[in-house]
Amino acid sequence: MATSPAEEVAALREKLVRWASAYFEQDEPVVPDSDYDAAMQQLQRLEREHPELADPDSPSQRVGSAPLSAFESVVHRLPMLSLDNAFSAEDLADFNRRAMDRLGRTDITYCCEPKLDGVAVSIVYEQGVLALAATRGDGTSGENITANVQTIQNVPLRLQGVGIPPYLEVRGEVVIPRDAFERMNANARASNDKVFVNPRNAAAGSLRQLDSRITARRPLQFTAYSVGVVEGDLPACHDEMLKELGQWGVPISPYMKTADGVDACERYYEDIAEQRDALPFDIDGIVFKVNAIADQEKLGFVSRAPRWAIARKFPAQEVSTRLLGVDFQVGRTGAITPVARLEPVFVGGVTVSNATLHNSDEIERLAVRIGDRVVVRRAGDVIPQIVSAVADEQGDANVARQDIVFPQACPECGSMVVREEGEAVVRCAGGMSCSAQLKGVVRHFASRKAMDIEGLGDKLIDQLVDDALITSVADIFNLKETQLASLERMGDKSAGNLMVSIARARETTLPRFIYALGIREVGEATARALAQHFLTLEALLDASAEVLEGVDDVGPVVARYIRLFSEDERNRSVLDDLLAAGVHWPAVTEATGDGPLAGTVWVVTGKLESMGRDDAEQRLRTLGAKTASSVSSKTSTVLAGPGAGSKRKKAEDLGVAIIDESQWLAMMEELE
Repeated sequence: MATSPAEEVAALREKLVRWASAYFEQDEPVVPDSDYDAAMQQLQRLEREHPELADPDSPSQRVGSAPLSAFESVVHRLPMLSLDNAFSAEDLADFNRRAMDRLGRTDITYCCEPKLDGVAVSIVYEQGVLALAATRGDGTSGENITANVQTIQNVPLRLQGVGIPPYLEVRGEVVIPRDAFERMNANARASNDKVFVNPRNAAAGSLRQLDSRITARRPLQFTAYSVGVVEGDLPACHDEMLKELGQWGVPISPYMKTADGVDACERYYEDIAEQRDALPFDIDGIVFKVNAIADQEKLGFVSRAPRWAIARKFPAQEVSTRLLGVDFQVGRTGAITPVARLEPVFVGGVTVSNATLHNSDEIERLAVRIGDRVVVRRAGDVIPQIVSAVADEQGDANVARQDIVFPQACPECGSMVVREEGEAVVRCAGGMSCSAQLKGVVRHFASRKAMDIEGLGDKLIDQLVDDALITSVADIFNLKETQLASLERMGDKSAGNLMVSIARARETTLPRFIYALGIREVGEATARALAQHFLTLEALLDASAEVLEGVDDVGPVVARYIRLFSEDERNRSVLDDLLAAGVHWPAVTEATGDGPLAGTVWVVTGKLESMGRDDAEQRLRTLGAKTASSVSSKTSTVLAGPGAGSKRKKAEDLGVAIIDESQWLAMMEELE
């Protein structure tokens, strides 16, 4: 039965009020931001189409939520408003056109900043001393959180410099950086404490602690984006005003820029969007503000937002959709991974129909079932994953739900499944007798950074394994051109090209060959370290666990996996077959220690701007350094780009030297 506009508006208002209460007051969102934004847009559209349904108490006319009763209420001398959103380049162009029309101008300069996904806070300085701090609340009044804000390490308690107004209200965002958030949640899981959904809600929960000593232990950071009431003089432009705050010691965004015209704004948006996943903090868009303060005053405000600013939102990285079912995939190490089948949904710039659920422990933690509405996250190139069930729908008795049950036998080969002590992963015990594991092993062996067999793609590998033409990686080198040419979608030319590529792959290097074997936890850097240390494959295979642990980048876990591989007679047989098929490499000579960085061990982490991490590691090795994939007491220096997380933290804990990309490039110029 169709609902009337009045009924639809009432339902949307009730839903938005409930969602806002969970988000702003309880710091426990029940739906992703994209669902809230969509519902708000729908409500605003209906209210425009049916003005008789207007209501001053509608969520479309409000900013946030009422302040909590646990805190003293603070009335803002100047309301703290929200921002209107632009979801496309066309929306931004429309905003620019309206602003030009109202100002009677043909061009506008904008101040551009990333839109931090945190908690809006007002900080008042009287005679340069921090006197009051409050949340935004409902825009008119907020919560007095002065004691908590005073614990934030980068918030100055006293401003420094000249020209400081006697009364200055600084407005900005409190956030928790991503790496600090991950450490917080890891510690919480280890202690069986509350795990936060995202950094924004962790920041909100931290600011609302009644005991400021708890807040002091949280890794909060503040960034100013504007001012409120000011008794005194400030520059005539928004960007200059922020720079003045910076000179007084108030943190401002290092990414702030000005842009002349809407096209330059769009270029800034695209530039930051490319950097988004490497930034140390979460952002959900770009804020564009008319730069001239006089123009801001002329444009004024609507009920809940200024006419001189707009937030151009990024495509949502979290959306909700329905979990239709779960398939179980078997990887090359036998790991059985649950993969969710979803109602297709657009997230992170692509349409997603599958997402990882990681393992049985994660399913239990999420308390998610088939039929649930779930929140899916995809950031950059990260594999989509389910991060929560939509709490708002879990009581819906009209939806049929089913528990997710892990298979008791391998879904590919029927072998028994095992779960090693201390591991969350369930594995198939079938080894390479399991076709799924064999396909994964062959894909890894033939990959670009391993044996680099061009033309041996996934579909062809599936066909070769399914037809029993490959039963181990050694069989690759025994394939016949006639066999390949007879396969579906191959033909004589493709078969000939693949045979050339296979022949070329017989000549490799020892580090590549070790990496190609697919020993668990042995990546490229570890393979290089093993080759440099042992010089021959035989010496590596015969090494004891104690000897292996003496190698850079090798700890007890990696040493154990190398020994398990070496002691398996099936693996030894495959190695013999590979050598018999003509796979070889030049002799590795002992490192001479030549080069200005000889004797040093480097770890490269985070995203570099000037080159990829592989290129940076190669550049270090040409100067005599060793490179490793993990930080240990043996590490000399960590090169940390934006987004460096746990490795940077471990380096800090161990007292290992850390340098950024600009420092490293300057060092390279001197050494090369």
